[in-house]
Amino acid sequence: MRTWTRGTTAYVDTLADLGVTKDLDDRQFLAAMHDHKQNDPVMAAVLAAIKATVKDGVGKLRERPQGKSYKAGERWPALERPTWRPDIRAAVISKARVNMHRKLSNMARTTGLFPLAVLSDCVVYPSPGESPLDFLPYAASGKPQPGGFRLGPTPGLAKLEGVQTMLWAVDLMEQGLNPARHIKGGDAVLDEGE
Repeated sequence: MRTWTRGTTAYVDTLADLGVTKDLDDRQFLAAMHDHKQNDPVMAAVLAAIKATVKDGVGKLRERPQGKSYKAGERWPALERPTWRPDIRAAVISKARVNMHRKLSNMARTTGLFPLAVLSDCVVYPSPGESPLDFLPYAASGKPQPGGFRLGPTPGLAKLEGVQTMLWAVDLMEQGLNPARHIKGGDAVLDEGE
């Protein structure tokens, strides 16, 4: 758990260095996230490296056989490493999926909204506007409703991945593609395997 804590701390601290802090309200958070990569391209690269390290680290826990010399049925070198821990990887992914499903259920119950698409850590919702503030549930006090998706800089809280039109989403779904894989927009490759 210590490595996970270090990764989380590095991510949150780097976001804070880019102006995205825990004390921002949701509107300020969205504005800061919109601009954070332009504020300091070097720190933005550091943030990307931290995210990649955590993602790749979780993937490395279950490295599969690789290389031209591997023959089906043979043991592969990764199995000999003490860091080959598919059980830990499965637990991390399971916890994230359980949390995602809980939030999806709470969102359906509190707002009546169901997602158009879901992909590991990305959910695409229909919205009457271009901001998550247009559909996320808030209490009369203005605070986010507990149990659903909430915006914020720490892992486990929601970040805006992208906004597209409903026509765009329907077109992708008619092609058999998952809008959650392509919501970021221009950098998406539409012929990727789903």
